[in-house]
Amino acid sequence: MFVLLTIIVAGLAVSSNFLINHLRKKETDRIKSLATAVKYLQDNNVDSRLNDLSLNVIDENKDIPIIITDKNRNLIESKNIDEEILNNPEKLKQKIDEMDDKYPPFEIQLPNFNNQFVFYDNSDLLNYLRYYPYALGLFIGLYLLFSFWFLRTIKKSDESMLWAGLAKETAHQIGTPLSSMIGWVEVMKLDANRNDDGLREINKDINRLKTISERFSKIGSVPELNDLNLKETVQQNFDYLKSRISRKVNFELKVPAREILIPHNRILMSWVIENLVKNAVDAMRGEGKLEISLYSKNNYVLIDVKDSGSGMTNTQMRSAFKPGYSTKKRGWGLGLSLAKRVINEYHNGDIKIAESEVGKGTTFRIVLKA
Repeated sequence: MFVLLTIIVAGLAVSSNFLINHLRKKETDRIKSLATAVKYLQDNNVDSRLNDLSLNVIDENKDIPIIITDKNRNLIESKNIDEEILNNPEKLKQKIDEMDDKYPPFEIQLPNFNNQFVFYDNSDLLNYLRYYPYALGLFIGLYLLFSFWFLRTIKKSDESMLWAGLAKETAHQIGTPLSSMIGWVEVMKLDANRNDDGLREINKDINRLKTISERFSKIGSVPELNDLNLKETVQQNFDYLKSRISRKVNFELKVPAREILIPHNRILMSWVIENLVKNAVDAMRGEGKLEISLYSKNNYVLIDVKDSGSGMTNTQMRSAFKPGYSTKKRGWGLGLSLAKRVINEYHNGDIKIAESEVGKGTTFRIVLKA
């Protein structure tokens, strides 16, 4: 569509330019005929019928501005010129100079050598036509911008509906076997010999699955921001994840002594932090240093997830949050895009890559208004 409209605009611009040049030539020829008619009118030896024809040529000019002067540029006659200009010598001189700059005047050679000069300008129609291609180009340009914005909005809306539908279906599919697992755990608890550490760990993972199911079920609907202590949310995530990632990862948490009170949804915020931690562990290939930092700066609360992994190139950084983009061979490219939606749309914050260097690591940063 863009290429087609560009070709159309270019064609109209070329045709308009051709039309303008054609009209300009016709107007110039008309002034040339008018100059000849003026010459005949001042020749006493010319037949009266030719004089009448000359007067008709002059009278037919209803739109082209003309000024006839002597060789000293003193006004002799004018047509289609504003009275205000004619009554002001300065403005009249300026108008004659402007006409002279645009077109060379036609010289009327008279027998007494008191030659006259016909100065002329474009008609109003020709002046309007000069701006027609630009106006047309501006209109089509605005149309293309609107079309691009409209299609992009529709695409984003479709993508949001797709991800929301996928998330809710995932929550539904997880819920069925999860209910069964909860029932079997309760049966196992009835046996006194089975109340061991393994059973408690299974119960923790079942609770985690319940949390994951709740996360997916909240996608597509506006969550309630009931939780306040962000420090507690970060601490709970750290405690859970630390026991489930490789021991080769030096996992550290830095939080302030005081509580960080900010409205948030603990389930969704935990999901975001978990996504960032898992990405960091993958980037380090299960070995390195991983640090979560919670702190306040100016009027913002920041959560940094810093790893010593492979780092990212500029191209990878620009595409990291796009749906479907992944640096992993088997990655779906959904984690970071959903994390961005949770922070941007639901918590009115921002998530970004604060810094990254290939071979040295990456720092993801969550920014929330205090």
